[in-house]
Amino acid sequence: MKVLLATRDLIFRAKLGAVVREGGGELVQGEGLTDLVVLDVEASGAIERIRGFVERGAAVLAFGPHVQAELLRAAREAGATAVPNSQVEDQLRRSIFPNP
Repeated sequence: MKVLLATRDLIFRAKLGAVVREGGGELVQGEGLTDLVVLDVEASGAIERIRGFVERGAAVLAFGPHVQAELLRAAREAGATAVPNSQVEDQLRRSIFPNP
């Protein structure tokens, strides 16, 4: 599974990257061919990017602060699975390891 981590937060990037590698996934750079995009909903243009990835057939896992309920809702409406920051690591594991 090719995964793009679209987050500027270095702590999230390191934690999520470790989950991807643990699952045998490959971290990719750029917005080319990817199976899964993990994206910060607070990033500029996040909702438009989600729509673009979904249109290309990529799954999108969006995350953000729980107090940004409107942004998380907008991400869901754009086609992403959207979760609060506290749940992104667990949701990524479920995406990579679908069968426990």
